[in-house]
Amino acid sequence: MEKLHSAFVPNLLLTMAGGIQYLRLKCKSKNPRRSQYHTLRQILEYAKDSEFGRAHDFAKILEAQTPEDLFARYQTAVKSAEYEDYRPYVNKMKAGASDVLFQGRPMLYATTSGATGEPKWIPISEKYLSDIYGKLNKVWLFNFIKNRPRVYKGKIVSVVGKQIEGYTEDGTIYGSVSGFTQSRCPSFVKKLYASPSEIFNIEDYTARNYAIMRMGIERNVTLVVAANPSTMVEMQHNVDHWYDDFCDDIEHGTLSSKVQIPDNIRRVLQTYLHPNPERANELRELKRKHGQVLPKHFWPNLQILTTWKCGNTRIYLDKLEGAYPQGMLHQEFAYFSSECRAGLVLDDSNETVLFPHMHYYEFRKADEFADPDARFYQLDELVPGEQYCPFVTTFSGLYRYNMNDIIEASAPLFGKTPRVHMVAKVNGIVTITGEKLYEGQFIDAVNKAQAQTGKTLNYYCGYANLEESRYDWFFEFADQQTTQEEADQFGELVDQLIMQTNIEYEAKRKSFRLHEQKVYRLSEHSFDRWKQGIINQTHQDASRFKPNVLAQKDAYRLEMMHYVI
Repeated sequence: MEKLHSAFVPNLLLTMAGGIQYLRLKCKSKNPRRSQYHTLRQILEYAKDSEFGRAHDFAKILEAQTPEDLFARYQTAVKSAEYEDYRPYVNKMKAGASDVLFQGRPMLYATTSGATGEPKWIPISEKYLSDIYGKLNKVWLFNFIKNRPRVYKGKIVSVVGKQIEGYTEDGTIYGSVSGFTQSRCPSFVKKLYASPSEIFNIEDYTARNYAIMRMGIERNVTLVVAANPSTMVEMQHNVDHWYDDFCDDIEHGTLSSKVQIPDNIRRVLQTYLHPNPERANELRELKRKHGQVLPKHFWPNLQILTTWKCGNTRIYLDKLEGAYPQGMLHQEFAYFSSECRAGLVLDDSNETVLFPHMHYYEFRKADEFADPDARFYQLDELVPGEQYCPFVTTFSGLYRYNMNDIIEASAPLFGKTPRVHMVAKVNGIVTITGEKLYEGQFIDAVNKAQAQTGKTLNYYCGYANLEESRYDWFFEFADQQTTQEEADQFGELVDQLIMQTNIEYEAKRKSFRLHEQKVYRLSEHSFDRWKQGIINQTHQDASRFKPNVLAQKDAYRLEMMHYVI
């Protein structure tokens, strides 16, 4: 294995750049109400001459002299909104109009799935890109040093989306913000990546994963960044399948012709590859010794793995258990989305430190979410242990935007600002006949059923079948010889366990308003194939694809039927 190099230069430069921004974040977190007041004023000032700003009297709102008056005026003038409320404005911007949601035009659009089936186009302003994906990204990179000083002594494997998916009619880029920013990171950071950004332009995901891991497994990797833990599960499947090919490629400095990589990208990647028989032999020896070769074997010096760990991603975490080096920090990726990078996790907890000087946040209590007259709470009013639904206002033209998430406030405070962690999507609460089944309740019931029966699931999900007034459970048993009778018994146990925690579910089941669940057995690797099918149909970014484990989506449910035994 290649030797670890000196981390002096990246540590010095990131400590200088990130440390300054970290101190600013600490300062602004000491008085969240004052910070939120100034942030909202700055956002309104930034957008007051835009079409949206003029239509909603931003100039009048700015006449307020106190935080209370400013917040009240803003709530009166601007109603909370869903993405579809913004689509007409975004369509104007895509056609080339300026000063629509904010001053000027977007630097790019982040694309993500929408409720209507048509993707959301999230405009990213120059200021937002500079502040959130520039200044505060340096805090993120600096934070790795604080937690593991040796983190930049080796290489980085980072899995991001495709930088450029295409261009709008006015020529503006749309694609992955993470891919866009990674390709524009400082040169001293670029040198640390195990592969160049062009690798993410490979359309075929099997080939893309092959190229990422073929280049990554050769190197002494100390940091892995992948938003979704399912990505790391897929990467391990890739390693298991292609390991011998990796060894042959590494020995000869080649990139297998068995995978579909466009010639122009292959030529770029080839410039990074050189014969390395010593590493190839090391990897072959690992296979002879361990059988299945895991990250703890080929990346023994790994310092940090960062992925999502909260919300519905929890079901993948068990699959990573025991696969990584002891002492490595598995850090939560933080609460954020295409619409809003809300904060950072700065330690070994799962709690996100919000940016009170970069966004304006409002919150409704989760159990009052559907009440149009429910009160909105300010950031400083959050109570640790309580669950809320966040609404954000950003420098990128989203105003009182409903994130459709449930988060939980937590302690200890950062300064005097509560931290938060993701609990579930609002659409992770499914109801057929008033039972309000939470995704977390379903996940907990399945986990308990596995513990009680000794049966192991590689994957599972549940969908509301409104036509039949029942839930369809899909279980991929590790033991593919599991009979339908055994699967039905497992489903009955899950049903009973849910009834123990959800009285409405119990009432609806016992009154026959909610019919008995239907259990389907899934074939091996069903999730990977199902996911690829959905991605091919919707053109979503695979690294950001995060479907709910419990949902009310007929299209997803029907697609899953293709993988039933």
